[in-house]
Amino acid sequence: MTGKIAINEDFCKGCALCVNACPQKLLKTAKHVSKTSYHPAEFVDPEGKCTGCGLCALVCPDVAIQVFRDRKAGGEKK
Repeated sequence: MTGKIAINEDFCKGCALCVNACPQKLLKTAKHVSKTSYHPAEFVDPEGKCTGCGLCALVCPDVAIQVFRDRKAGGEKK
């Protein structure tokens, strides 16, 4: 199973709880400032290592993260 996430920068306050929770280390604090004056989390996964585990979304106190999973990837039956 592979996954990807979407971070709503309007809600993210840059607490970095998701950055610390990601077992694959695919999140970081962005260098840019959002329109709400925070450094939001940023998803960086050029190699497609995200498993869609959802830990980042579970720890997000601002409900700023959506997790999307592709169940057909990785040799699973279609």
